[in-house]
Amino acid sequence: MSGIRRLPGVIYRDDLFAKQCFAEGSWLDLTMGEALRKTAARVPDRIAFASETDSITFRQFDELTERLAASLIESGVAPGERAIFQMGTVLDTAIALLACLKAGIVPVCTIPQYREIEIGQLTVLSGASAYFVQADFGQFDLVGFAQSMQARHPQLSHLIVARGDARGSLSQHALIEKMPLDRARTILGAVQISSRDCFAFQLSGGSTGVPKIIPRFHGEYLAHGPAWSHQQKMDEHSVAVWSLPILHNAGMVYAIIPCILDGRTTVLLSRPDISLLLESIQRFRATHAASIGPIAAQLLNTRNIGDYDMSSLRYFITMNRADAVEAHLGVKAANLYGITEGLVMISSPDDPPEARHGTNGRPCLPSDDVRVRNLNDGSWCGHGELGELVFRGASSLTGYYNAPDLTAETLTPDGYVRTGDLVRSHQLDGKTFFSFEGRLKDNINRGGEKYGTEEVETLVRSHPAVADVAVVAMPDPILFERGCAWIIPRPGQSVPDVPALGQYLIGKGLAKFKLPERIETIESFPVTRVGKLDKAKLREMVRHKLTTEASAPITHAQKAHQEKETS
Repeated sequence: MSGIRRLPGVIYRDDLFAKQCFAEGSWLDLTMGEALRKTAARVPDRIAFASETDSITFRQFDELTERLAASLIESGVAPGERAIFQMGTVLDTAIALLACLKAGIVPVCTIPQYREIEIGQLTVLSGASAYFVQADFGQFDLVGFAQSMQARHPQLSHLIVARGDARGSLSQHALIEKMPLDRARTILGAVQISSRDCFAFQLSGGSTGVPKIIPRFHGEYLAHGPAWSHQQKMDEHSVAVWSLPILHNAGMVYAIIPCILDGRTTVLLSRPDISLLLESIQRFRATHAASIGPIAAQLLNTRNIGDYDMSSLRYFITMNRADAVEAHLGVKAANLYGITEGLVMISSPDDPPEARHGTNGRPCLPSDDVRVRNLNDGSWCGHGELGELVFRGASSLTGYYNAPDLTAETLTPDGYVRTGDLVRSHQLDGKTFFSFEGRLKDNINRGGEKYGTEEVETLVRSHPAVADVAVVAMPDPILFERGCAWIIPRPGQSVPDVPALGQYLIGKGLAKFKLPERIETIESFPVTRVGKLDKAKLREMVRHKLTTEASAPITHAQKAHQEKETS
């Protein structure tokens, strides 16, 4: 292990902590570049990554990334510098990512949907000097946008363009072509990278404001990703399909890191299209697939599943509704939990259905210290009690980059990361599982009675007319807040009205004060720029509806109905 390249603003673990992590195997004394070189030597002709149109072997992948890494250094991007990424889920992104990691350049893992505010502030905050963009991502002119950001932020001195006309900037393809492999390996031989060096600047999953920067490190990330995959019974012969951003934490721990370390094949899909996903499972004989994000309803509404050969598929992971997905696909499925600050949880295929379907899994590293903290007094909750999920461990947040105040808000004095997520722990077959019950900010306070929306949503989804639902708080002048259910109906079904849904939920055992008191239908949920369900937008939409309705004259019947509901 070479010396650590310490970046100002990054908080590193001390040597004693590192020694313990290496000894117990929760960190690997290895860098991403070393891992790829070893795997390429072991299985050179195995497909590393495939796409809708192309594929690349581990030997090809290793050689292309060597050449690009050396060319970046020769172009003036030095080890330790940061690079903004705005690229999609394509082979060129994987090549650019691994080239940076081999060169010691730290990727800033943004997405193509970001615009002036996010890219501008992240450029300043991260101190990035390089910028990777994909020219053919959608209809938006990312190259022109990137060049305009260069004009605003001269520190972005190196713009690298993949998959299209570089228009005067550096072409990723040309950088590779001009660098001979032998010279590339000579250049990279002089680059010293430690397993404790910063791997990437990941971003927090916040739905408002500019995301916080989370440094992740080579050794800890290289151990964390495979541990999560191995809990799903994945090995070097598995074939995974991934259609969401590969630079996100989920993409790293599922699609990138285990692929490089284990030598398994990952299929990268450029768009999260259900038909394309099913076609790819059939074409590549995929063993594992995922549908992370608010798109489970699309999968469940796909009626021609039988048209596809799913016989190779062994496991399917999703954010929720694993029971419905399993019944629909005829393949074992499980709910997951993940947070970029360093915790991912999933059940094993060998775990009982009540764990796979009724919880979001269990930690993948034995050393992870995951607990539930009482919301009132901070004490530890017992099994089944609702509280805030907190954790600490080998991969947990050391501190947000250059943000001591935000770090102090998130880390407790005893080193636990506060997630802001409401969970319950469950003891099943001698193991502890955790079920996600909502977020603190998603709580609804109805006349002083507070409840999380997750429980309500789970029961509403069981209604035969409901494909998916999101419950949000809407303002109320008397009770402070009431619940509004935004429902995606199943095709050909009529959504129940408020009284009918209420009777259905009461029949399921839900407390009356938790019943949705308004129902809105919607074709699809709004999502944030990182692809997550945008509940803030749904809250805004229902507030707008209430404001519009309030400006209209109220009838005597409406007034009487409101008074009855309040009582």
